Amino acid sequence: REDLASLHEQHPGIQPVLAIVQLVEELLRLNGDPGVHGVFLHLPPSSLSSRVLNSIQPEKDVDGCVLVSFCGPCVEWAYWWSGSTQVMQADVAVLVGDAHRGLPPISIPAFADIEISRSQTPKAIDQLAQEIGLLPEELEAYGRTKAKVRLSLLDRLKEQPDGKYVLVAGITPTPLGEGKSTVTIGLVQALSAHLKLNSVACLRQPSQGPTFGVKGTLYFNLHLTGDIHAITAANNLVAAAIDARILHESTQSDKALYNRLVPSVNGMRRFSPIQLARLHRLGISKSDPGALTPEEAKTFVRLDLDPEKVTWQRVIDTNDRFLRKITVGQANTEKGHSRQTQFDIAVASEIMAILALSDGLADMKQRLGRMVVGSSRSGQPVTADDLGVTGALAVLMKDAIKPTLMQTLEGTPVFVHAGPFANIAHGNSSVLADKLALKLVGEDGYVVTEAGFGADIGMEKFFNIKCRASGLKPNVVVLVATVRALKMHGGGPNVSAGAPLPKEYIMENLKLVADGCSNLKKQIQIAHLFGVPVVVALNVFQTDTQAEIDLVCRIAEKTGATAAVPCHHWSRGGRGSVDLAHAVKEAARQKNNFQFLYDLQMPIHEKIRTIAQKVYGAEDIDLSPEAQAKIEYYTQQGYNTLPICMAKTHLSLSHMPEKKGVPTGFVLPIRDVRASIGAGFIYPLVGSMSTMPGLPTRPCFYDIDLDPVTEEITGLF
Repeated sequence: REDLASLHEQHPGIQPVLAIVQLVEELLRLNGDPGVHGVFLHLPPSSLSSRVLNSIQPEKDVDGCVLVSFCGPCVEWAYWWSGSTQVMQADVAVLVGDAHRGLPPISIPAFADIEISRSQTPKAIDQLAQEIGLLPEELEAYGRTKAKVRLSLLDRLKEQPDGKYVLVAGITPTPLGEGKSTVTIGLVQALSAHLKLNSVACLRQPSQGPTFGVKGTLYFNLHLTGDIHAITAANNLVAAAIDARILHESTQSDKALYNRLVPSVNGMRRFSPIQLARLHRLGISKSDPGALTPEEAKTFVRLDLDPEKVTWQRVIDTNDRFLRKITVGQANTEKGHSRQTQFDIAVASEIMAILALSDGLADMKQRLGRMVVGSSRSGQPVTADDLGVTGALAVLMKDAIKPTLMQTLEGTPVFVHAGPFANIAHGNSSVLADKLALKLVGEDGYVVTEAGFGADIGMEKFFNIKCRASGLKPNVVVLVATVRALKMHGGGPNVSAGAPLPKEYIMENLKLVADGCSNLKKQIQIAHLFGVPVVVALNVFQTDTQAEIDLVCRIAEKTGATAAVPCHHWSRGGRGSVDLAHAVKEAARQKNNFQFLYDLQMPIHEKIRTIAQKVYGAEDIDLSPEAQAKIEYYTQQGYNTLPICMAKTHLSLSHMPEKKGVPTGFVLPIRDVRASIGAGFIYPLVGSMSTMPGLPTRPCFYDIDLDPVTEEITGLF
């Protein structure tokens, strides 16, 4: 009692009982952690109670004095007595009081992200689910730390008002990326763990392919709950059905085809439901297989797919450059029916985009059935429904449609669901994850979701494609910028992954920053086209100077940002984004005048021109003859009311990746126009788009390994 009274007298702001109890609990946890080899305590004499002293295992008691501020991957500073050497062997040190003042500072090296992640013991997933309001029957656990969430939640909470909807986008990035995902995580940690507000992050699931190529990853790229594998299986079932149908139609008579497609089972012949649906689309109102005329039977069994006009590709979630062009059907059993085709990376599949845009199982099944896989020789589109494969696809995808619940380092909830490409698709996480999260957080809560690439691509598609599909309206845009990227836009030298940063990015250079803010200003203006308030989040790096940080924030606010906030989430976790969280709260209270950029009834070429001129800053568009012909074909087929999904480089506002800042005076070339009818958009191609990455000379898999004893993975970050 005397110790506690003395501690309270010296520090009136401290609740001493709580402080000591928390300290003892932490010491006991460190005692049992085999990764901690030493603990150093430096406390005022008044708090050195026997309970505290007896909490440390003798073999972990280190003699000395140190303060270490562990607050993320970057440890800020440590203070130590020069006479103490053992303290340098300690993993954790605790210091209370002012005893560290006047001691010389030393820098502590940063820890790798994966080391920090492994040092934290995550909550059991059922505990996290209970904390955020999920019922046990709404959860399907995949181990201790992740689970699928059932869509029945939407029915239970249908009367619950939605929370605030926050989109994280970014300026035009460098090839290194500018940290939209880390800002998203930092913001929800600040909102939940520090401001005590209900909040959920919604992220895309990254592809496994680059993990073993050039990118590296954390564990949640690898398998997770199997969604990408389900997409791969469904996609390749369609591909197998296409080639099998072409083969069978080319080698069998109409009668033989009909007898095999509608066989007699126990003396009875009947159409399956999906076959009846095809008959209905063909205008044949008969349900008795024996009642069809020979001409009707021929129309029913002949898709007449043109092998040269098959647009559906096989996919695999591995970087493999040798699958960019292949020949299938070379075995003798395929009777000479070979054709050239290719593999794409799995996340480029239209089924991935469908997963991200569906609002339920029924909607997903309809979208899967509408997928166009090619054209007949007469020029008519052939769909998955025509192939008869839609029901099987829905079965393969029935679990993948459920978002996966995970958690941040600070124990706050995250939905990971869907990961469509951000060029040939819309590059956003799923509509369903957002809808579930908005109901869970309630009217006063926040859902923070992320759009891929820069705001000119990911944000524009979020508004014009995802928000049209979901019916949701965003409250705030958080626009992520870095001093590094702004220097590049201001005329700094090129940067590339794995190469040292040029000195311009390490030394203070206010002119480069000021000139590069032209890109930041343009991206703020793009967001304002949609009537949504903007908060700029400056992702601070160690090499940024205070003058550079202040300059960016001044320019952003002068341009019309509601606020511009330096963020230190990478080094400090959630508390490094508390200022951003306050700014987002304030911006969400503002009047929102959300609007779409174009009317869906506009002609396809006018919608493309609107995006090119208003978002990219182009003078006009230039349609190739092939693109013009495709637009006419899609209009004839009734696809002209779909939104536009521009497939353009993310490294520039223009189509030229080397043009930084805000390019002007250019004409945007449209070399081709394609369609994802099931997903529900038209995608013009601006330049060439690679949909299958390759492996470099030294892939990341050289460094990835598994410890067979501990089952720990090494080589990730």
